[in-house]
This record gives sequence, C-alpha cells and structure tokens, in this order.
Amino acid sequence: MPRPTPSSALNRLRVLDLSRVRAGPTCVRVFADFGADVIKVESPPGFDPNENMSGPRHGYDMQNLHRNKRSLTLNLKTEGGAAVLRKLIESADLLVENFRPDVKERLGLDFEALHALNPRLILVSISGFGQSGPYRTRAGFDQIAQGMGGMMSVTGLPGQGPVRAGIAVADSAAGLYGAIGALVALQERAVSGKGQWVQTSLLEAQIAMMDFQAARFLVEGQVPPQAGNDHPYSTPMGVYATRDGHINIGVGAEGHWRSFCGAIDRPDLAADPRYDNMEKRFKARPELRVLIEAILTTQDSTHWLAAFEAAAVPAGPIYAVDAMFDDPQVQHLAIAQPVSHPVLGDIRVIGEPVGLSRTPASVATATPEAGEHNAEILGELGYDEAAITRLRDSGAI
Repeated sequence: MPRPTPSSALNRLRVLDLSRVRAGPTCVRVFADFGADVIKVESPPGFDPNENMSGPRHGYDMQNLHRNKRSLTLNLKTEGGAAVLRKLIESADLLVENFRPDVKERLGLDFEALHALNPRLILVSISGFGQSGPYRTRAGFDQIAQGMGGMMSVTGLPGQGPVRAGIAVADSAAGLYGAIGALVALQERAVSGKGQWVQTSLLEAQIAMMDFQAARFLVEGQVPPQAGNDHPYSTPMGVYATRDGHINIGVGAEGHWRSFCGAIDRPDLAADPRYDNMEKRFKARPELRVLIEAILTTQDSTHWLAAFEAAAVPAGPIYAVDAMFDDPQVQHLAIAQPVSHPVLGDIRVIGEPVGLSRTPASVATATPEAGEHNAEILGELGYDEAAITRLRDSGAI
C-alpha cells in the first residue's frame, strides 16, 4: 500500500498528547489527521497500572484513536522525565490532558505552571465534571456522564428504564468540543500572542448534546420522556416494520406527509381530518402506526425505500456495521481510510468526517509502538546518545 501524504493544514503546530482512553485522544486526533506534529507522551510499559484502559496496543480502539502520532515514553514521576517534558512544553503550541484536576496539579501541569514555561501554550483540559466545583476530583466515565447528563432518561422504549447509547457520546463530544475550543484559542493567539486555558468536561458535553431535549425543559418546563424509536414530537418519524425487516421514515412536514400518503397508495389519508396536521398525527400516533405498518408489511424494505425516494420522502435502511460499510454512498465518501501497520498489515480506520478542498485530512501513519520515537524526539531536543542512555537507565523513559 503506498504511504499517504500527511495533511499540510496544521503542520506548523506541535501538540503534546498527555491524554488517554477516549475524550482526550478524540480531541488530539483532529490535529493529528490535519497534519500537526503530535507527540503522544505516555508512561513506559509496566509503570502505569491503568495503561491498558483503551485495550491492547494492536487492538481496534488504539489503532483508530492514535494514528498519525509519534510516541515518547516518559516517567513523569522522575526528575529526568519531568525535565524532558518541560523542554517539550517550551516549544509546544497545545498540550491536551484529561487528568483529574488534583492529579494535574500534583504533577505540576496546572495552567499557571505551564504558562510560566511557555506563555503561548494553549492547555486543553478535558475532565469528567469540570476543573472546579464539588465534583472536580471525581473520576468520570462516559456512561456516568450519559446518566447524569440526561441522555439515559430519554433513550429506550417508554417505561423500559434508563438505557445507555451504543456509542460513547459524552467522551466523543467532549473531545470534539475540546478541539473546537483549541482552534478558537489558536485563532485568538494569532492576535494576542498569548495562550489560554481551554476547559470542557464529559458532563458539560453530554448536556450540550441533549440540545433540544434539554431546551425543552429550560424553555417550557417539560421533562422529556423516553420515546423509543419514535421522534419526540413528529410522526410518522421513526422505525417502521416492513415485510422483511425495518426501515426509518422521516415525515417532518406537511409536504412530506402528503407525499408519504401517495407513496403508500393512500392519498386519502393526507386529507383525513384525524391526521391532517402534525399535532393530530402525534396524538393519534399509536393507531396511525398500526395503520401504516399494515401497509408496509405487505412489501419488502427495498420496495418501500425506492418508493419513498421517488416521492422525495426521507427514509433509509437500518444497517448493521458491516452493511453500513457496504453502502455505495458510504464507500463513495471514503470514510473508512486505509493505513499500513508493521504488525497488523493493511487495515482500515475511521477517517475525519470533514472535507477541505485544498488541505484535507489524511491517515498517513498507523498508531506507533510505545516509545517508538524516543530517540528521534529526544535528539530533536538536544539529547545525545549518552544522555538518552542515562534517561533509560534511570527509568525516566
């Protein structure tokens, strides 16, 4: 496989990645895929009792999260390791971390200390619950944030009890919000010349992702209930049974409703006084579902998807992951990006879902081995072979 060319969009930036698990690495991956020099700073193997929280080094999660980076192993509890990090900080643009606030302070990585070393540095801190407040020292995990952030209360079938989302919504959202904040801070630094502290948390990100459901309470005082696969206030919008499975239907406006009725060969329903506006259809949703599914179960999903497409009615299949990647539009978008790994061979990972016309993202290199770039990075910092040997012998790298 030919080696892809790294993106040039952010190649002037150096990013220090002191994060792990998912939220922090998701943030850093944006910069890595757009060409920044990302140095993944991690403990030497065997020093960190929680080093496998993201799974095995050659596992799918690590490969998807940490491509396009260089790896430097540092034991920050040694003076030698801490000294190397200080040298790195002096020339870095961003430092991304997701330590608990109290741990960060013990390690001397609080914003005041970092700002003293490099006034242009932008520190991105992603925590479970925030850098201040009564929960600041609590460890945060995605599912805990999903529960506290309201998502589990609106997910699942009515009366089912709380249900987690099938993906790490809070982790991923916090990482992306962290990246947005960092990009804003970089733009501001171009004017002021000064770095600043970017903060987000799993809890804040999850509440922000609740979006209209949270606004429903804030603006109107309504506590949104579970709605299962139905849209909270539009119908028919949700999952409907066909003869051979299920499809998604999205009738979000009156024009869609008229087109939908024509597509299922029931144009009379469009003017039926029981269903002739969204409010009436919502109140009659149970009986309307029975009526619609009695029609849809007479034909296969492919028949209805073609009929709805011809009528410009929003609808789509419900894929398992293998079928998702077989879809012609998904293949056209090239979201599954190839990369060559020295042990795993040619594999695919998820590419950036943002296209740029001149400087697109690129998956150029696979996730490095722990410490793979120790000599290279330390050499750039001015350490000769003897100094590197001393650092290794002291347990600093």
